[in-house]
Amino acid sequence: MDPEETRSAVEEIYRMHSRRVYATLVRLLGDFDLAEEALHEAFRVALEQWSRDGLPANPGAWLVSAGRFKGIDALRRRPRTAAIDEIVLQAAAPAAGPDEEIEDDRLRLIFTCCHPALAADAQVALTLREVCGLTTEEIAHAFLTPAPTLAQRIVRAKAKIRDARIPYEVPDVPQLPERLEAVARVVYLVFNAGYTAHAGDTLTRADLSDEAIRLGRLLATLLPEPEVFGLLGLMLLQESRRPARTNPQGDLVLMEDQDRSLWDRDLIAEGIALVERALGSRRFGAYSVQGAIAAVHAEAPDAAATDWPQIVGLYDVLLGLAPSPVVALNRAVAVAMRDGPSAGLALIDALLAEGDLAQYHLAYAARADLCRRLGRNAEAIPAYRKALELVSQGPERRFLEHRLKSLEN
Repeated sequence: MDPEETRSAVEEIYRMHSRRVYATLVRLLGDFDLAEEALHEAFRVALEQWSRDGLPANPGAWLVSAGRFKGIDALRRRPRTAAIDEIVLQAAAPAAGPDEEIEDDRLRLIFTCCHPALAADAQVALTLREVCGLTTEEIAHAFLTPAPTLAQRIVRAKAKIRDARIPYEVPDVPQLPERLEAVARVVYLVFNAGYTAHAGDTLTRADLSDEAIRLGRLLATLLPEPEVFGLLGLMLLQESRRPARTNPQGDLVLMEDQDRSLWDRDLIAEGIALVERALGSRRFGAYSVQGAIAAVHAEAPDAAATDWPQIVGLYDVLLGLAPSPVVALNRAVAVAMRDGPSAGLALIDALLAEGDLAQYHLAYAARADLCRRLGRNAEAIPAYRKALELVSQGPERRFLEHRLKSLEN
């Protein structure tokens, strides 16, 4: 092959297959960093050999084999210990060839990164780094964490996996519900970090929500559980609204004001089908119910046609499954849409009095909006000001400033 053609082919294979190959190398070599080194060595060798010999029939299997032997060579150069001897023996054993085994390795890697022995923030960082392949700097930027701090978090998580000998495996059936919950939580945290960025001048981070959806699709393919379908359906339904959530200037557009012709109907159809599949199993959980709420919004041709009684009923179910102040706040807003602003305002005031939402800007923004709708501007203004004190994202800040200015003038 022409060297330039080979380079282009290798780059494409890297984009498509590198994280699959890496996952298998982690299993074979038992070490994250060694697997990373072996992966890059395998691609370096591929660039040389494929220029001369052409592409192999199965590039993924070829890369796994090359990376495995590069990793074994690196291990043998280290001071000999019983642990290293054990890894060399394991890595030298015949590697599984079928593509399905490589796909299973990706699932194993997700569960390893989300092991309950690891702190929640470490689970998120490790999943983004090792499963998705994001750089430390990209993850740090997304979660507003200094890069050195996040790098240390990842280093400690890897050391914990190594020292505690956390198994690289999908848990047995009795452990699966608890462990799957941790994996789903991490995937949805990643999605939310992209759906509504924590700070900065953009409302969303498409790279993060895209990675979360990719992980959700992988889970749904390899672990077809109802709540996995519900989670994926929820993410697709929310993602379907992305084009309409900001105007050309990057400013926030509320759902009630969005141009629904911009919503992605293919994502909506796929998301609704997944949510219906999850609900039909009768073994659904909180993600499936949230997906059902998103589906009700997606099915309404305009804001006025939204079935608010059904949404309130779904929030009642959600509160039973996963009670939280934020869910209660969202239900209060839905009640305001069903029964009027006064009914919703009473619920929000009760929630604020409990104190759990004292630092949550959306609680004050919701209170301000209901007061504005009732013509109680003297109450709306301080609520908007409080929300502005707490908000850290540019588009939301500009939206709140505009609303406040309209009341003060």
